[in-house]
Amino acid sequence: MTQADHFPQPCIRTPSMQLIKRVNSKAVALETTLLVHGVPRDSSLALAGELDAIVRSEGSSPALVGVVEGTAVAGMDRDELESMLGADSIEKVNTANLGVAMHAGRSAATTVSSTMEIAAYAGLRVFATGGIGGVHRGYGEHLDISADLLAFTRFPIAVVTSGVKSILDVIATREALESLGITVVGYQTDVFPAFYLRDGGCGIDVRFDDPDDLAAFVRSELPRTGRGIVIANPIPESAEIDRTDWEAWLAEAESRARASGAGGRDVTPSILAGLHEISDGRTLRSNIELVKSNARLAAMVESRL
Repeated sequence: MTQADHFPQPCIRTPSMQLIKRVNSKAVALETTLLVHGVPRDSSLALAGELDAIVRSEGSSPALVGVVEGTAVAGMDRDELESMLGADSIEKVNTANLGVAMHAGRSAATTVSSTMEIAAYAGLRVFATGGIGGVHRGYGEHLDISADLLAFTRFPIAVVTSGVKSILDVIATREALESLGITVVGYQTDVFPAFYLRDGGCGIDVRFDDPDDLAAFVRSELPRTGRGIVIANPIPESAEIDRTDWEAWLAEAESRARASGAGGRDVTPSILAGLHEISDGRTLRSNIELVKSNARLAAMVESRL
């Protein structure tokens, strides 16, 4: 019996999905939300090319995931990405509204949770992102938890991430992952990172320093549990934001977001945009560097599976 014979089918709750898959299962999933909403559109194609080259340099292939005119696609081509970038408005979908966009025949950029869903359905095993969503600050007064966390309980895919986004409640998010039974692996780190910060103030379940050993764990753990795995890869030291600067910038960005009246799914994009402006582009540059680092590690793992 081969590994493929006993690797579980993705835990998709629907019997079918309209899917175009242009890559084999030995590919690294990449999300469209980063390219469409996370960086200035005039730099998106260049970044997509860099991520493509990084993944290929480590012996794997990239699979850009998104929704194109109502169809889920694993392995979007350049023309499809250019079409998204040229549109006046492209919605961002998670697992809650992915099916709505598909039913309506709309194109959409996928977040972490919806990328996990499509990638798992396509048989992919590794996904590189910047940072996962989690528990928002002030959750005791206003419950706001990202769909990303529950996606790990449904879709067997290893997600390489620089921890959780720093604007969220990092410690509460780490506790939620523990409660959900999601293994958090640290690559060459003993602490759970917080996106722009290498140390998020909490621990991990296990540390791996060798990519071969990490790949062996992923290879056995995904079929054992049928759940996802968090692979925490801290932002490169050279790109880390000074904690004092970060806290000051975040306070100002949150103040601006409140003043603008941003609410619901618009809060995070509003704060991130404010951070990029307040920091004179420093947070954006750091974001790009950590994504490149995560794409490299994801390809290292996938090429060893």
